[in-house]
Amino acid sequence: MFKDNKKLVAETIFIKEALKENLSLNEFLLLLYFDNSFDLVFDMKVIAKTLNMSEDQVLEAYSNLIKKKLIKVKAEKDGFGKVIERVCLDNFYNEIRSDVKKNESAKEKEDIFTIFESSFGRTLSTMDYEIINAWIDKGFSEELVLAALKEAVYNGATNLRYIDKVLYEWNRKGYKTINDVNNRFKEDTYNDKLFETSVMNFDWLNEK
Repeated sequence: MFKDNKKLVAETIFIKEALKENLSLNEFLLLLYFDNSFDLVFDMKVIAKTLNMSEDQVLEAYSNLIKKKLIKVKAEKDGFGKVIERVCLDNFYNEIRSDVKKNESAKEKEDIFTIFESSFGRTLSTMDYEIINAWIDKGFSEELVLAALKEAVYNGATNLRYIDKVLYEWNRKGYKTINDVNNRFKEDTYNDKLFETSVMNFDWLNEK
């Protein structure tokens, strides 16, 4: 398909993003050309020859990619002070990064559900999924939710109602992170030890 046997390589993630953008074949090929290009200079004649397209087709695809904000043009000077326009694919790459982050976030949620199922020893119901998602949507970090789960398991209460009460109580006390919870636990333990010490040292026989 390509003249001069030039091979253009497309990674899977590139193809998935391009398909999501509903690109025409010419738009896809031109975007792929730029992704494989070393200097990213828009040379219509070279591109048309390489992709076996007419110059009008190249120009149309180029304009459409700009309209879709997948590419933009940056002007820069070469070593001789001559202004050269280069194609920039940052917008397209940012779309890819955004999708990757969304997928990673989805995997993290899958992980938290797996931990719940392992801790409960059963498969979560649809309602369970909704409740856990609701906690996260309300601003509770996954770290804090898992800490509440650990608290529930420690107390032998493997149910979401108990965890909800723990999260409510922590929220009421202003605990936003697991560090807040741990620091308060250390403080309570320290105060308990002080109380035990004061009781042991009290002279009950000579109390008046």
